[in-house]
Amino acid sequence: MVIFILGGMLLALASGLYWLTGRWLSLYGIPVKKWNIRLLRVGAVVAVALLCWLWRMTLLIALHLMALFFLMDVGAFVIRRVGRKCREERWYRTFRSIYHSGLVPVCITCLLLGFGAYQIRNIVPTEYTISTDKVQANYRVILLTDIHYDTIQNRNVLKNKIDEINAWNPDLIVLGGDIVEEGTSKTSMEEAFQVLGGLKSTFGTYYVYGNHDRQDYADAASGARTYTVQELQDAIESNGITILCDRWVPVGEELVLAGRNDVSTRDGRAAAKDLLKDADLNRFIITADHQPVETKENARLGVDLQLSGHTHAGQIFPVGYFTDWFLEPNYGKYEMGGCTLIVSSGVAGWGFPARTQGKCEYVVIDIIPDK
Repeated sequence: MVIFILGGMLLALASGLYWLTGRWLSLYGIPVKKWNIRLLRVGAVVAVALLCWLWRMTLLIALHLMALFFLMDVGAFVIRRVGRKCREERWYRTFRSIYHSGLVPVCITCLLLGFGAYQIRNIVPTEYTISTDKVQANYRVILLTDIHYDTIQNRNVLKNKIDEINAWNPDLIVLGGDIVEEGTSKTSMEEAFQVLGGLKSTFGTYYVYGNHDRQDYADAASGARTYTVQELQDAIESNGITILCDRWVPVGEELVLAGRNDVSTRDGRAAAKDLLKDADLNRFIITADHQPVETKENARLGVDLQLSGHTHAGQIFPVGYFTDWFLEPNYGKYEMGGCTLIVSSGVAGWGFPARTQGKCEYVVIDIIPDK
């Protein structure tokens, strides 16, 4: 089934690229139905396919161009219908010249992806405040998730943020998963946690697995994995970071932090009710779960705050709107049955080194007494 789906997607992409080259050439009056031009178009599709394999941004560029050319054709069709009697007017001739230049989709694509390349490297803090009658003191929690180290984002971007994060004087730091991924080398994986080991807080740094950290989507038999799960665990713990995989720990006198194994793990994970059965529910309960799932169940069990990531807030426009409509919760702060869910868009993106929707962030949460 997966092979058929992938085959269908590739066929659709190839057809779209073939149409795109024909549409572009036709704007300049080139007869696209001649056999030599058809052969040229097929060659262009093959060349773009090879570029997509070598540099994944090629795929994003091609998809933007196809979408924008289609929208431009729709707009041109409407204007031709509406402006039949205005063909000799200056505005119509200007539009026709712009349309036949074929440069509008190219310019918009360059602007969008240029903005996206800037956004992926611009990490900003997002602040939330939660008041509760379960604490008597103020606590500051910082969440970093979805770093995808040294695959999507330049490694120096994270390094340059460590001092900024430490300046917030956090009480607790949570690494919410997908810190590394299938494309991360063993050396970069070790470097990532060495860098994150430089984070300073009152009660320490805690880590939960995401769906990519253990390289579960790599084929171990073919040698695609670059490190083992044990090597990952050793790198995390050797830098003073505590792994929470289906267990909880007390944090100070008033907090409990529980860390979930990722819901996609092949080995399964503990039920939320079993995870928290020995926890003191009179404390403020925080659950870190890479994917924003089971929040209502957590609320019934007495969890006060759930920290998640995974969604990237869509990352590429307009994907975020679809994930908002169909895959909520997608991004931001939600209240579900007495439990606050915070979903981060992540420190980086996934798949493409660009973000044209949402922002790259680390999350700062102040937990304060309810007055």
